[in-house]
Amino acid sequence: MAEPLLTEGVDEIETREDDLSCLMAQAARGHRVLLAGLLAEVDLYPGQERVMAALWDNGPQSQNALAKILGIDVSTMTKSLQRLERSGFVSRSPCPTNRRISIVDTTPAGDALRPEIRRVLAEANRRMTQGLTPEQAGVLSSLLAIVRDNLCPEAMTGACPAGEGLKARHIP
Repeated sequence: MAEPLLTEGVDEIETREDDLSCLMAQAARGHRVLLAGLLAEVDLYPGQERVMAALWDNGPQSQNALAKILGIDVSTMTKSLQRLERSGFVSRSPCPTNRRISIVDTTPAGDALRPEIRRVLAEANRRMTQGLTPEQAGVLSSLLAIVRDNLCPEAMTGACPAGEGLKARHIP
């Protein structure tokens, strides 16, 4: 039996600017660019606001626990923490019961970022929902949660708080 050609049916696929995959990619890219620009105003990189929110919500944590809370790789967490530590926003200290584990906590300078991160996230949300009614923004949020769950069902087993950290109302 002959193997089907990988190009079979490709001529039927049409890439359009209003294609859902194209729109999702453009929106995700636009969000990342917007968030990067806004976070740069407070000397943060995208994702670091989530680390800070996780620490504020959960208190001091090991690097591994933080990575699990946020649903990211430990090596990614290490790089983010190195940057945050160099900026003076977090500190790491050995765990009293297991010296091989580092415990991460916010510093006073990091805690001072809380209102700034709130402002940045509120501005990002404002720009993302510009032109939408509150009802439309609510529907969009609900639909995006469904799409996220469809694409990343494993996120529901532990990484869900990471998405919550992006909401302006989540930063206490």
